[in-house]
Amino acid sequence: MKTTTPRGRNPRGQGERLRRQIVDATIRMLDELGDDEPLSMRAVAREIGVAATSVYLHFADRDELVYTALKQAHHDLVESVLQVRGSDPVAELRARVRVLGRWSGEHRGLYKVLNESTLNQRADMSFKLVVREQTIELVQRCMDAGLVPRDDAAAVAFDLRSAVHGTVSMRLNEPDLPWPPLEEQLDRFLVKLVGVSPEALAR
Repeated sequence: MKTTTPRGRNPRGQGERLRRQIVDATIRMLDELGDDEPLSMRAVAREIGVAATSVYLHFADRDELVYTALKQAHHDLVESVLQVRGSDPVAELRARVRVLGRWSGEHRGLYKVLNESTLNQRADMSFKLVVREQTIELVQRCMDAGLVPRDDAAAVAFDLRSAVHGTVSMRLNEPDLPWPPLEEQLDRFLVKLVGVSPEALAR
């Protein structure tokens, strides 16, 4: 068990470093817990070996800390998604959907807190909208390139995101069902909901 060690005044620049350590520890703990309710600021302080007052200097309360951690985790996810490129808009959309699906499986706890915790009703989680906007943009590019049928890009993107979130949530909450490989299911969503041709996915 980690023990709390007293800390003196932080040298110049170390305050921000400590803040990032607190956020990183919170992200790890939320991923392990899969729920934000059991997490406390004192537990986070113990995790990184500082006094609880050091955490309170940076965050007014537990909700602010959890919110900041979730926002950072989501930002890191978006950054990794933006690194994904494809040979055409369909390939890029497919690759990004797969990144999102894999991340959700690798960070089950964070996914649950990001999307299923009561914090979603208590806090402004609009930072999550960036994924929606990116998906709409990519779907529109697929339509403009003539690679999928022309339709309402926002509605199609919403259907796709709903399907992806639905299967991810069900896989987390009902793991014993006879699930097909995730990437196969995501490809079916692209075919049935976006209108991607099976031949395009086979290339």
